Amino acid sequence: MLTKVHTGLDAAPGVWWKPAHKAEKVWVAIAFAWCMVLFAMMPLWHWRGGQNPSGIRRRVEPRAFYARTQEFAKQYQVGTDRGLPIVQPPAGSDVYMTALTFQWYPILQLTQGETYRLHLSALDVNHGFSLYPLNVNFQIVPGYDYALEVTPTASGDFRIICNEFCGIGHHTMVGRVIVLDKAGQRVSDNANARLGNGATP
Repeated sequence: MLTKVHTGLDAAPGVWWKPAHKAEKVWVAIAFAWCMVLFAMMPLWHWRGGQNPSGIRRRVEPRAFYARTQEFAKQYQVGTDRGLPIVQPPAGSDVYMTALTFQWYPILQLTQGETYRLHLSALDVNHGFSLYPLNVNFQIVPGYDYALEVTPTASGDFRIICNEFCGIGHHTMVGRVIVLDKAGQRVSDNANARLGNGATP
């Protein structure tokens, strides 16, 4: 007995589909409209939210970047904290910071109202740069120099938290950024720090 086999290459005979129900069309329209809202929120939040400011990203050899960071730290070191150099570069200069398991190197000491070009990279694995208490976040990837212009608009003693799990000591990876006031004095209270428009903490 010969049985006809439907392979899927030929169209099924007859009218096998049914038009969508009215309620299904309404839900599809709502879902599409919501997708458009979320799509529009991405560029809007990029510019208005300021959480992930735009920067310049270029390829770099991780050990070369770390060597440049060490040279930068040696050039502008003004003190130490728990063995880490505290570095105070002049206004307008290039500032280097390297993430490595499990620390941020070095400690930066900047001045309120001055502009710097901050370079961030990682020596070993992916890390996450989160500036506390401000909500500024970057992913720090080895092999990439992520540079952006920053102008601290509030003085204080800020912490950098790694928000990308990087290993067994991830929870101990806390860095520090000190922002002096315009008179060049340290201010320990950063409760009034706010993220300015354009993401310049």
